[in-house]
Amino acid sequence: MPRPAPGQGIKVNFITREGETVTVEANEGESLLDVARANDLDVEGACEASLACSTCHLILDDDSFSKLEEPSDEENDMLDLAFGLSDTSRLGCQVLMTKELAGLTAKIPSATRNMYVDGAKPKHH
Repeated sequence: MPRPAPGQGIKVNFITREGETVTVEANEGESLLDVARANDLDVEGACEASLACSTCHLILDDDSFSKLEEPSDEENDMLDLAFGLSDTSRLGCQVLMTKELAGLTAKIPSATRNMYVDGAKPKHH
């Protein structure tokens, strides 16, 4: 998906593992995982959004979290495996950006739990 023209996208703030805040722009309908990858942020997504892992786990700000629909049972099952689970945890592959989520802040946890090949970072297709 092409990146939005500067100033035309939905603003998203990511807090990196190092504590740096990086503000980027997302397209409507784009997943947080895809937004992170498109901006070279370290979010793994080992299962390519098939709800088979928790490596795209993100911790959202309270306000943005409250605007989302409840996670599916499948997402909750995967979140149970996530490292550093919090009350506002979601899988980045399951959160689709909308204008209502403008200003969302997503913290990238300090680690992930990859049950397949620990330490491997798959290439996005």
